[in-house]
Amino acid sequence: MLTRMSLTFEDASARVDAYISQFREGYFPPLLMLARLTEETGEIARVIAHASGKTPKPGEDPGDLEMELADLLFVTICMANERGLNLERGFERMMAKIEKRDATRWTRKEPGQPSEPSNTGVTP
Repeated sequence: MLTRMSLTFEDASARVDAYISQFREGYFPPLLMLARLTEETGEIARVIAHASGKTPKPGEDPGDLEMELADLLFVTICMANERGLNLERGFERMMAKIEKRDATRWTRKEPGQPSEPSNTGVTP
């Protein structure tokens, strides 16, 4: 049984760092981490393609979007840790940017109006 927990960027960063720090090799070099980010992004694309009607190759697992997104998050946290970056600060800066830039870009919903369903075939 899974228990609900609240995870902050700081918690996630510390947990990843504690894991990586137990190995002499430490974090991967930046270009290798970039390659890992690219690989994980491709795996996310594969899962979404399978959920959207693409038939998996014989014997190929259709994939688990939640796990693939978590893999991408893990590598992102590794990259931020290796560079000494604060993802919470970065996230807040990014949200402030898009909240200002895109404030009138999309059609606002009326109170109580549900979102339109996506056509991805992927459920949360």
